[in-house]
Order: sequence, then structure tokens, then C-alpha cells
Amino acid sequence: RTLRAGKLTERVLKLFIATGKDEVFSLIQALNIQVTVTPVLPTRALRPDLTSFMNEWRTIFSRFHLIIVKDPDLKEELKIPEGFNLDVYKKPDIDRVVGTSTSTIFSGYSCRYFGYLVSRKKYIISVDDDCYPAKDNKGILVDAVAQHITNLTTPATPFFFNTLYDPFTEGADFVRGYPFSLRSGVQCALSCGLWLNLADYDAPTQALKPEERNSRYVDAVLTVPARTLMPISGINIAFNREVIGPALLPSLRLGGEGKFRWETMEDIWSGMCVKVVCDHLGHGVKTGMPYVWRNDRGDAIASLRKEWEGVKLMEEVVPFFQSVRLSREAKTTEDCVAEVANVVKEQLGSKDPMFARAAKAMVDWVKLWKSVGSSTSSPGA
Repeated sequence: RTLRAGKLTERVLKLFIATGKDEVFSLIQALNIQVTVTPVLPTRALRPDLTSFMNEWRTIFSRFHLIIVKDPDLKEELKIPEGFNLDVYKKPDIDRVVGTSTSTIFSGYSCRYFGYLVSRKKYIISVDDDCYPAKDNKGILVDAVAQHITNLTTPATPFFFNTLYDPFTEGADFVRGYPFSLRSGVQCALSCGLWLNLADYDAPTQALKPEERNSRYVDAVLTVPARTLMPISGINIAFNREVIGPALLPSLRLGGEGKFRWETMEDIWSGMCVKVVCDHLGHGVKTGMPYVWRNDRGDAIASLRKEWEGVKLMEEVVPFFQSVRLSREAKTTEDCVAEVANVVKEQLGSKDPMFARAAKAMVDWVKLWKSVGSSTSSPGA
């Protein structure tokens, strides 16, 4: 009826998608309606065979266009099952788009950022390749894409905390005493999903609790309050690329950084940067559902030496980001990232050359984002 009346706008389409109904997605696919969602699936040096991963996600990901970025350090050929609408970017494609001198920043987990760079979709969902669809408390498969889109297309409430979680979810509302002037909320720019089974611990905690698993599925979504930081992880996130895209960036690298999640700091640094930018521009960040089921490998004890540098670093990084205040002249995401980079260089650059390199990488990223811009970059044959 909506189609016949000529009223299928982007906003209405978002509402249909947010229902998560299979019949809605089937109709959208049958009518070849273009959906503004691109899950970006990074691969790692440890996982050239994506057959199991893709098949587990088939009922969800087969509805969308996918971008798969192959880790430039990965020598083996990727194994991807048929039946998906996707583009695969390999090292020659990355070199062609950004140049050989720049392509090195997309190695390891950071390969996901190349997908963010070249995507032209409004909403991007990124899931690590060691994650599978989770099931809720009733045993029903969780559609992570639908929940992320719901989070991004409903307002966030960062300026006053609602004790009944997200007031825009079914069965919830604003509690008594919540100011009516703030009930319209603000645009949600980032959705941070969670995961069951293996929690996102650092190497020291994982080494102390090797058998600990997260089995609690909490049916809730929260808006993270303004001026509150959180260790955002790229394991299961979605964001509005048009609003906050340039703030999700690869910049901080540990010395001798490894290939396991706890041996990296780039997404935690990126997450603090994007939260500062969201707070300054008045956007919201949500956390909670959707869940994924996460498997991972690696020897936490062997990783302690690499990870310890990052653990110590956080004691300086968190107070720094808590103190950052951007100027009124910073009106775009690119402006904000450039200002944060300047402050990093001034306040942290002299303490550790790692911070100076991170500041330069942030400035370079803004330039790269602007230069690649809206140009179309298709992978090679």
C-alpha cells in the first residue's frame, strides 16, 4: 500500500526494517529495494576460511550488500561461499585507492577501517569474523543488523539518564521526573553491541579467569551519558557514516602489536575519540543489544608482554580524553578529529612518541577521508 501510494521514503523504509520481520525483508529483497546498510566484515591473518562464518550469518547477511576487506598481511586466498552480494578488497585494491605508503595502516584488525572509508552507505555494521549470531532468552536467533538499525534510527538520550533503559523501545517510556524538554532526544550516531560467551577482557584478566564466560543475555539498550567514556570495541558495532564516520579511525598502535584482540588498542582509542566528538556535536551513543556469540583463540599469558604496554597507557589516555573540550569552531566531525589530534600532540606527544604518531595518523586520516570522499572505488578483478 505504501508503494502504490508513492510514500516509500527513506524514513518509512527504516521503520519497516526496524521491525525485524522476515516477511518485510523478503519483500524488500523481492522488489529490489536498495537498503542503506552495509555490514563491513574484516578478516584477519588467522582466518582465511570464511565459509563457516558466512554460512552462520547467511539468513541475515544475504539480505544486504557486504564489504569484505582482506588483511593485507594475509597470504592465503579467502574462501567465501556463494550466495552473497559482496565486494572483496585485497591489498592491490587498497594500494590503488590510498597508495602503497598508506595501505600499511589497514593491517590486522585495522583492515575494517578501509571498509568504512570506501563504503557509500549511510549505515555500516561491523562484526568480527570470530562472531556468530546469538540466541535470546527464548532461543530465538538475534538479528543483529535489525537491532543495530533500530538503535540508530531511534533517538538517544545522553543528557538525562532514564532508569528504564531506552525509552524508545517497546514496553518502555520516560520515567517520572524526566524533563519534557529533553524527551525528543538527539540523533544516535553509534550503536555498540555486546557478545555472549567470551567477554572482551584484557590479557591480564583473561589470564586470571581463563574459564570465565558471559552467559547473561540482558534485554536492554542504554544511552551512554554525555561526558562519560567507554571502551568501545569494534567487535560488534554500527554507526551512521554520514554523521560520525571520520571519527572511527586507525591511529594508536602499540609497539610490537599482535594479532589477537587483547593485543590491540586501536579501537579503544578510536572509541574514546568518537565519544568526545559525539558529546561535542550533540549526538548519542547506545550500548547493549544486539548480542553476538563470540569465539576467539590465543594464549593470554603469552600476550601479557604486548598487552601490558596498553594497560599502562590507559592510565594516561582516560584522564586525557575526560579533559578534552573542543572549540565552537569545530562544527564538523573532521574539524573535531583534527582538534583532538592537535591536543594529543600538545599534551601527550612529548610523553611518548607513540602519541605523537597517533596525532599525525589522525590528521592524515582526516585528509584521506576528504580525498577519497564521495568517489567510487570498486575492487579489482
